[in-house]
Amino acid sequence: MGTKIGIIGSGVVGQSLAKGFVKHGYDVTIGSNDPKKRDDLKSKTNANVGSFEETAKSAALVVLAVKGEAAEAAITSAGFANLAGKTIIDTTNPIADAPPVNGVLKYFTSLDDSLMERLQKLVPEAHFVKAFNSVGNGTMVHPSYAGTRPTMFIAGNDTGAKDEVSAILGTLGWDVEDMGTAAAARAIEPLCMLWCIPGMRGGSWTHAFKLLRG
Repeated sequence: MGTKIGIIGSGVVGQSLAKGFVKHGYDVTIGSNDPKKRDDLKSKTNANVGSFEETAKSAALVVLAVKGEAAEAAITSAGFANLAGKTIIDTTNPIADAPPVNGVLKYFTSLDDSLMERLQKLVPEAHFVKAFNSVGNGTMVHPSYAGTRPTMFIAGNDTGAKDEVSAILGTLGWDVEDMGTAAAARAIEPLCMLWCIPGMRGGSWTHAFKLLRG
């Protein structure tokens, strides 16, 4: 089996990534703190199931796939000691509990801050890498755009962690652009706002971004 991946969060993002990782031979555990939800997660994803703490403890690499407003609580529940020294793929966005305006989401962060930076400060011994935050769950694994590989923008402070995440993204069908340190999440997280506008205004949710160079 491949790398042991633990997914903290069992919504559509967590389930989609779990299914994709399982297909590629990774040993996957998907976590939920709701015992009733854990009962049917295994059949939906073909992954192991556990609590947030169990999932983080057993994993070599962790994926954080919860709502932005629940991210800090989820990381705390997983246990800081269980995350220390591990790569954490951060898929979250700081979406505020407020309706969008003209299709534009509201965030609880500013342009001088990002949710990932807050999480990195919360668990400084972990290696957060922003990814999967600006694409729909239906196209996270092997996106198909007439032979063109879309671009996944990533950021994080640890080079080794970014290399690890880049390799996984390549396996799942993405080109990768490393935008630098965790501070770059201030620019990457708002891409979700841009990505959502076509969906909010016209019902289109299958697009992705591509960086082109001349």
